[in-house]
Amino acid sequence: MKHLFKQIFSYVIIILMALLLAANYYIFIIENNFAPAGLNGIATMIQYKTGFSISYMSLIVNIPLCVAAFFLISREYAFKSLLFTVVYSFSFLWLQQLPLDFLKYNAHGSDTIFPALISGVLSGVVCGISFKHNSSTGGTEILSKYISKVSPNTNFFTATFSLNAAVAIISLFVYSEDGILNYKPIALCITYCFVSTLVGNYIIRGTKTAYKFTVITDHPSQIISEITTSLKHGATQIAACGAYTGAKKTMLICVVNKHQLNDFQKILQKYNNTFSFYEVVNETYGNFKYIRKFKKYGSPAAKTS
Repeated sequence: MKHLFKQIFSYVIIILMALLLAANYYIFIIENNFAPAGLNGIATMIQYKTGFSISYMSLIVNIPLCVAAFFLISREYAFKSLLFTVVYSFSFLWLQQLPLDFLKYNAHGSDTIFPALISGVLSGVVCGISFKHNSSTGGTEILSKYISKVSPNTNFFTATFSLNAAVAIISLFVYSEDGILNYKPIALCITYCFVSTLVGNYIIRGTKTAYKFTVITDHPSQIISEITTSLKHGATQIAACGAYTGAKKTMLICVVNKHQLNDFQKILQKYNNTFSFYEVVNETYGNFKYIRKFKKYGSPAAKTS
């Protein structure tokens, strides 16, 4: 039952993200005459020049990609991506038919940086959340998913960058009038790409960042005791041997919250013959969100004993 609820919740989130992206294009992007990144950017320019709706172009391009994803990636990913495409496309068509012009943000050619920033943030949110729910917005994201599956070591950034660069260059000519080149769409496209990528990566990598400490020491028991009592964290203890001196040491591995970085360093400073380094951990699972509760009430074991 719990699994079913999670699946239903995931599909609801995907529908909401598709509605948000459709509103994003309707309110901020189409109205201000600039092309965003990827295949949607190409569709946007086609609509600008011919009037052929980006909704139809999205269906024409993404339905075959979703069918291919069904066989080449996974059924769940294909179904969710197809659901996103269908909801997004028909939602945008529906918005075009409604008398909602008062919602559109038209910068009238000045301060168009704001629509690019806002639409970039919204697109980043959509892409990031869709990715976490094993879905995509279609286009290059499906291609990226397939390439990462068959060739994990392949850098898809080059291909994605090339496509986005091509969209930006083409937009220079598409949005120019009377033979005068208009460089503003290129700047807006680059701004959009940068912001959406930044926000999307932040969501994908997670907000539960922490620090992983690796400590080589002669005082494992004392350090572990302080970590346990002061920081309410455990540690992994591994026997180690110096490669040069052959001296027997102990290696400790411990992950702490961001706000505990200084506290951990102060603990280590108390002990000589101790070497350490730390690295950023993008996503953590465990008791981290309960740290403050433990400090106030004690550990769960203490409460039940």
